[in-house]
Amino acid sequence: MGQPAILVIKDIYYPILAAVAVPVNLMTIVILSRRNCGLSNCISVYMVAMATADLLVMIINVVLYHIFSSNFPLSFLSHTPVCKFILYMAAVNLDLSIWFTVSFTFDRFVVICYQKFKIRHCTESTAAAVIATLSVLILLKNFPFLFAYEPQQIINTAQWGCRSRVAFFSSSLGKAYIWFHTAWVVWVPFALIALFNSLTIRRILVASRVRRELLHPTSDNQCDPEMVNRRKSIILLFSISGSFILLWLTAVISFAMTGLVNSNYYRGDRTNPGYIATETGTMLKFLSSCPNTFVYAVIQRKFREELKKVLKSPVKLILRTIKN
Repeated sequence: MGQPAILVIKDIYYPILAAVAVPVNLMTIVILSRRNCGLSNCISVYMVAMATADLLVMIINVVLYHIFSSNFPLSFLSHTPVCKFILYMAAVNLDLSIWFTVSFTFDRFVVICYQKFKIRHCTESTAAAVIATLSVLILLKNFPFLFAYEPQQIINTAQWGCRSRVAFFSSSLGKAYIWFHTAWVVWVPFALIALFNSLTIRRILVASRVRRELLHPTSDNQCDPEMVNRRKSIILLFSISGSFILLWLTAVISFAMTGLVNSNYYRGDRTNPGYIATETGTMLKFLSSCPNTFVYAVIQRKFREELKKVLKSPVKLILRTIKN
């Protein structure tokens, strides 16, 4: 009997996703770090942080765990201490990707809705402090995951693989921590993004109506530079947060239906509908670490120009080498 369809899909999906997302996020980090895209230093810090977190998700969560560890069960990565560290960092990376998106959404909310507070909050130093503080808190918050797994097997006193530690996940503290972890990575971010976006939309509609009535009572505000810039900022914000919510939606629904935070709980039953739903949600939430670059390329003209320069650089180097 052949492999279940979900396993075949995973074997094809993850290598393709990594092959696309790793170079894409690397290019994004390089382009944004140059600060030539016409973006403020504050927003550049958040966007570089998001791209870095997405890159870590691709390298550790997808490449190391879902590709190498799954397909090479007796490799170095399968030693229990290494496996535990990978699982710990996998949780950390997803947290970073999620909360950097939330912090970016909040920053745009402040810029649009609170002009006075904007001067103090929307600075490069504040953005860097927010990113650093979130990183430290997330590293500490996920520390219990280092104790949530035990060796899957012991061969000649060597510990191999990782499996859920029943004593941890069945204990009251373990259950409380899993629910806290799930609320932290799903319910709270979703609620905050929805709240900030709804308040931002309301503010924009009110401000646009007032500005149109006061400044351009008879003309089309397409010619208003302030409205054009505000519209571009909103499209960027909603594209990033909207793609995040849509791609995480399956994972949220599958958790709501099964009550499980990952597919390891199914103990080998790869045809269980809950397992399939959980794995599908996992694949889609990893996909959320990929589209931001395409969003920037579509919306930001200067980003497209810098992207072309980055893509042309290796070709120019090769041609120069050939001539020499």
